[in-house]
Amino acid sequence: MSHVHQDKKVLNRVKRLKGQLNAIEEALNDQSTSCISVLQQVAAVKGAVNGLMNELIEQHLTEHVIQDPEAVDANELQEFLKLLKRYS
Repeated sequence: MSHVHQDKKVLNRVKRLKGQLNAIEEALNDQSTSCISVLQQVAAVKGAVNGLMNELIEQHLTEHVIQDPEAVDANELQEFLKLLKRYS
């Protein structure tokens, strides 16, 4: 996935995830933080990881799997990606 190393969007997602995980660690060390607050932060990380995974899968499909983009039905590809996002 050499193309990913140049993708600022993906790298920014990873940096945000790092920040979210650091916030969870800090919240766990803070006795005054409620369980619900921590669970909300964890849910946000889960959503962010799913979003990152979907982005990487989409890039992988378009960069490595689909050899001839003109031969692929764009609507079918979009439907597949929607389906993938629904179950991740």
